[in-house]
Amino acid sequence: MMKRITALVIAGLTAAALTGCGSSGSEGGGGGGDDAIVMGFSQVGAESGWRTANTKSVQSAAEKSKITLRFSDAQQKQENQIKAIRSFVQQKVDIIAFSPVVESGWDTVLKEAQNAKIPVILTDRAVDSKDTTLYKTFLGSDFVEEGKKAGQWLVEEYKDAKDTVNIVELQGTTGSAPANDRKAGFAEVIGADPKFKIVASQTGDFTRAKGKEVMEAFLKSTPDIDVLYAHNDDMGLGAIEAIEGAGKVPGKDIKIITVDAVKDGMQALADGKINFIVECSPLLGPQLMDLAQKVLKGENIPARVVTEETTFDQEQAKAALPTREY
Repeated sequence: MMKRITALVIAGLTAAALTGCGSSGSEGGGGGGDDAIVMGFSQVGAESGWRTANTKSVQSAAEKSKITLRFSDAQQKQENQIKAIRSFVQQKVDIIAFSPVVESGWDTVLKEAQNAKIPVILTDRAVDSKDTTLYKTFLGSDFVEEGKKAGQWLVEEYKDAKDTVNIVELQGTTGSAPANDRKAGFAEVIGADPKFKIVASQTGDFTRAKGKEVMEAFLKSTPDIDVLYAHNDDMGLGAIEAIEGAGKVPGKDIKIITVDAVKDGMQALADGKINFIVECSPLLGPQLMDLAQKVLKGENIPARVVTEETTFDQEQAKAALPTREY
């Protein structure tokens, strides 16, 4: 009995040590007993309201599913995620899930997990590895489709315009799947009409502070801006501060399109400061835990699981806000 208690204490200390290295949350698992599933989960960081909601969803779902969660916050650095995954392999967790900071550079560490016979699930973001056997499935949004939805709203909004529509773009983290795909989807749709012109495009790292900083630079270098397309709400909210600081009216002088639909963004949409939001749901926790259990039971699962999402205009945001979960 004493040996078992000692083992549990050591396991708890190991998890606490991992969680303490830059984590935005504590161990979220409620697993108990020798048969409990242990999941190692590496999060991108806590760069936005979306990411915070995503972390809470994963932690809450793990607890409800009696899955012990070893949680690590990468603080938006790939090297931190690689270290975390290697730590999970050393701890011999049952399954690993992670949301990749960037798309490239994962083959080596994923091969290590595969050699250790630890299955991997990608959440929210994909990797560009040609070896798709290195992970079991990818759970997340269709980022290209999100970009297309943003572009389709813009095309419809300016369908009668004759003059050039000058667009500035706040991209997400350089090299990340959502930044690459949201840019590509948007460009594909607006590229059919030459009146739409992206006059400036720069990363805002998905953060509100960086969004404000880059938008301030855009306003100084490109005074004639008709539209802002931000790859997430937080950058758009930061840009709103910059626009207001420049004496302009967000939503009117400069139309704003964002992606995510977190509460702060939805409130700005309801207030008329944002014009259109494409939803990207962070509540992936329940689906992730379900997929993990199926993988460990040896069940066949789809190689790609797409989350269902919608879009919002001002009136739809007003209607949705009272019951918004994130």
